[in-house]
Amino acid sequence: MAQGDEHFPPIADVVDKTQAGDKDVSTRPLEVIDSLCMQCEEQGVTRMMLTSIPFFREVIVMSFRCEHCGYSNNEIQSAGKIRSEGTIYTVKVLNRGDLDRQLIRSEACSINIPEFELVLPPSRGQLTTVEGLLRDIVADLSVQQPLRRIQDENAYIKIQEIIDGLKEIIADHDDEDESKDKHEKREPFNEDPVTRAITITLDDPSGNSFLEFVGSMADLKWNMRTYERSFQQNQQLGLASPTEEAEENAAERESEGLNDEVFEFPGICSRCGRPLITRMKKVSIPYFKDTLIMSTNCENCGYRDNEIKSGAAISEQGKKITLKVQDRDDLSRDILKSDTSGLSIPEIDLVLQPGTLGGRFTTLEGILDQVYEELSEKVFNAGDSGVTDIDDRAEFQEFLRKLKQVKNAEIPFTLILDDPLANSHVQNLYAPDPDPNMEIVTYERTWRQNEDLGLNDMNVESYGGDAKDGGTES
Repeated sequence: MAQGDEHFPPIADVVDKTQAGDKDVSTRPLEVIDSLCMQCEEQGVTRMMLTSIPFFREVIVMSFRCEHCGYSNNEIQSAGKIRSEGTIYTVKVLNRGDLDRQLIRSEACSINIPEFELVLPPSRGQLTTVEGLLRDIVADLSVQQPLRRIQDENAYIKIQEIIDGLKEIIADHDDEDESKDKHEKREPFNEDPVTRAITITLDDPSGNSFLEFVGSMADLKWNMRTYERSFQQNQQLGLASPTEEAEENAAERESEGLNDEVFEFPGICSRCGRPLITRMKKVSIPYFKDTLIMSTNCENCGYRDNEIKSGAAISEQGKKITLKVQDRDDLSRDILKSDTSGLSIPEIDLVLQPGTLGGRFTTLEGILDQVYEELSEKVFNAGDSGVTDIDDRAEFQEFLRKLKQVKNAEIPFTLILDDPLANSHVQNLYAPDPDPNMEIVTYERTWRQNEDLGLNDMNVESYGGDAKDGGTES
């Protein structure tokens, strides 16, 4: 057994040892330390337990209690090495069984519940369940409610709506239960749906948070993705110094050269009608061509939109890119999908027509995540846009299961980008040498493709002659 396993046994083994060692204190897998209580400044007791969470990592669970004033505090800290990437966990809470999912929150993790427009900033580490998290939110928000009712009634009403909505989800209706007859009560089952479906997202730049999946990582209601930390996030985590920031900014300015200019155009928001600014920047992609990235952000309603356009001339031929994905390393490839490109994965019968998703400059993992998120909304959506037929719903869930295996690179698959304007690109990991897993084929566009792109009627020659002829005829 490795040394790490000896110091950090699985949490199930820790429970067994604790129960077996009730009489012999020395056999308990706990460290008991006298600590100063920060409330009453008397001596309290801190208990520490080293354990490992399945499918996660080693952690230190700490619990403090003061017998003098009754103050208690629980906290969890990571005991492993710092991860090189941040993580985002997303789970859809659809039935009561989802409330029992284990949740680990680090000090750098923020939590978002979009249905309530609720964002929890980074706080102390916590080991709990989804239901425990929701109960803590209700308790924290309820503390100042009597005071808010007097000082700011609008804030009181909005926060009370959140509290009541969360109580409905966790079925915390003490007042209603007292009025009901005992015969009408029954214990809820895990399969019972919650009164309101919600989505919980954990965003942790340190990668030390965790949200439990059910069965396997192919759980349709669970999703995890990783991302590269920004320099500001590294600074917040204490992984970068101000000197390194100055050096990085100088290197970026030197490498960008003339492409660092950002153009701004005033416009009108298509959602709220307020003025906004669209920003455009020229980016040079290695071994490809210049590209224009446009970003629109409305500060009033929060609407955002990003678009990619080619900054070079129209290609004379179309291009078809075929990439054979073998492992997770291929998911980190940069990919530029133009709005004229189609995307397909034959192994799971996935076909996206040109125009779907618009223009995107991201990674292969990022674009597959976006496809999965947009399609999963259809199967879990209960409205008119959702999948309502039982057979179609089951078939669609099976398709999502296969798509999740693909986006996690659990099975090999083939990605095909077919762009008649040759404005799409997939990163070559072996550049400037040919990539053995990628095939690029150029082809002549058909008349129909040129017609759809508006190229048949485009006049690019003899502008002056046409103008003169037109003037003579008139």
